[in-house]
Amino acid sequence: MAAGSAPMQLHLRATIRMKDGHCVPRKWIYHLTEGNTYLRTEGRPDMKTELFSSSCPGGIMLNETGQGYQRFLLYNRSPYPPKKCVEEFKSLTSCLDSKAFLLTPRNQEPCELSNN
Repeated sequence: MAAGSAPMQLHLRATIRMKDGHCVPRKWIYHLTEGNTYLRTEGRPDMKTELFSSSCPGGIMLNETGQGYQRFLLYNRSPYPPKKCVEEFKSLTSCLDSKAFLLTPRNQEPCELSNN
């Protein structure tokens, strides 16, 4: 994540491995809204995103809400994030009335972040 080209913007880049094994680059532009703690996602006016600080290296925690859904996400560059990171995430989401916890399997190495 980095500051955007315009004031009150953040740019997030990632490379995501699809089910077929291919790595696909993704970009998101978040707009900061004065007086609010959440970010607005460009192109998704119904979605709000909140970022949370974490002691996990190489990771990011966020809460996304949209039309009819709310999800808490922990992204990490490591195929096996440290146990304390996962426990911290579970602890944070449990007090926010989280009903289920899903850990997606990592059978392949993470994708390389592209320079584009």
